[in-house]
Amino acid sequence: MTVLVQPGEAPVVVEEPPTDRAAVLDPPPSGDRMRGWLMTAVVTLIGAVVRFWNVGYPTDKGTPIFDEKHYVPQTAQVLRNGGYEDNPGYELIVHPPLAKQLMAIGQELFGYDGIGWRFASALAGAITILLIVRIARRLTRSDLLGALAGILLIADGVSHVQSRMGMLDIFIALFVVAAFGCLVADREQMRARLAVAVREGFINNSAFGPWIGFRWWRFGAGVMLGAACGIKWSGIWYIAAFGLLTVIWSALARRAAGVEEPWLGALVKDVLPSLGGLVAVPVLVYVATWFPWMASETGIDRHVVGGKVQDISYIPDVLQSLWYNAKNVYKFHVELVTSETNRHPWESKPWTWPMGLRPMLYYYDNSVTGCGAASCLGAIMLIGTPAMWWLAFPVIGWALYRTIGRMDWRYAGVLVGYAAGLLPWFLNLDRQMYFFYVTPMAPFLVLLIVLALGEILGRRTAGSERRGTGLLVVALYVGIVVANFVWLWPILNGNPITPEMWQQQLWLPSWR
Repeated sequence: MTVLVQPGEAPVVVEEPPTDRAAVLDPPPSGDRMRGWLMTAVVTLIGAVVRFWNVGYPTDKGTPIFDEKHYVPQTAQVLRNGGYEDNPGYELIVHPPLAKQLMAIGQELFGYDGIGWRFASALAGAITILLIVRIARRLTRSDLLGALAGILLIADGVSHVQSRMGMLDIFIALFVVAAFGCLVADREQMRARLAVAVREGFINNSAFGPWIGFRWWRFGAGVMLGAACGIKWSGIWYIAAFGLLTVIWSALARRAAGVEEPWLGALVKDVLPSLGGLVAVPVLVYVATWFPWMASETGIDRHVVGGKVQDISYIPDVLQSLWYNAKNVYKFHVELVTSETNRHPWESKPWTWPMGLRPMLYYYDNSVTGCGAASCLGAIMLIGTPAMWWLAFPVIGWALYRTIGRMDWRYAGVLVGYAAGLLPWFLNLDRQMYFFYVTPMAPFLVLLIVLALGEILGRRTAGSERRGTGLLVVALYVGIVVANFVWLWPILNGNPITPEMWQQQLWLPSWR
């Protein structure tokens, strides 16, 4: 509603016409749909080429490198057995099976070599680029900013290296980003349905507003979050964060529609369906990832009931076995603490992660050739592109201002995704932690930067000089990011370089 005040007269309250509320809830689409998809395809293709380029190199004399040594052999077991591991190898299988089931596709197609180990990871990285383009386009209603989001993610060193490793983290990033994209689409769909209620005049038949109906996009988010938990248990934090986020978005949508009790309406009519879509569905999906193990005879801990575990007659044996396995895995993670006498040389703590102050060395071989000098080396370092990661705190500060000061839902949503990947690690600082845990945070950092670039670019209604200046600044910044990525390319891919070049790549003492 609008309050009109005339000098010497009492204020007059004027209700906004329903059509105005409907237009706010369901604005017309922006941009050309075909152009948007063409742009998406081009950027994704470029990203796929970058991610897959010589993806089978390097190896450790024909064997996996770094933590690939855990997951690649486990993936081979999954492929051999039809979906489950049967030999712990390193005393315990400490993560759910879904990522290894996905990586088994590459080993089936290309064999037990570098390409086979990393094919699924590179594909997941390319799909994440596609998703981030579409999400940024929805958030900004701009084809240009959507394309820039894809370019920045392509040029992110963390996302690049993790997309070329037979490890798990790129898969949790993929499913978390997909879940966030589903929730952004769900927000639009929910508001469009409320706009119909406004136009047709039944928005206030109840003080709580109408029922929204079945929300397929929220259901899709639940499926993606269940898959994220099927990669690593850290997906649980995204269930909690995104569940709270979608209820708040529902309340704000009801308020924008003119509902009398929007917050109570969200509690009464949205919380229970949200629990179904974003809790029950993920649990079912997570359990489904264990179906091959449940059907097995030789899966690890599959038949402990009656032996290591006393049988409880009213609980199915398979669930007792799964619970026993989960308790062992939980115990492993709780007890994986930093040793004062035997610290991992590349361990880091979460306060260093936003700026990437302590990267990780995945591979180092000083016996390679091909750099054009007498002495060559090859190295892979997991490092966030500094032109992006060193801006983390300024863009987070700007996002907090836009969230609190301007109630900008876009920044709020992206901040929730970023925080869900960072803040939970502060709960147990004694635990061993490594920089590759930031992999799911990287796409949300890109979105924060792109939203800020949108402010610099300016509105479409701004004057030509203002828009031209903004475009110049944005273009210069993106050019710096790409140049920084190109500079780091040799140590992101293990290419042969001279020892002098290696030293030039190590900008900070903490990188050594």
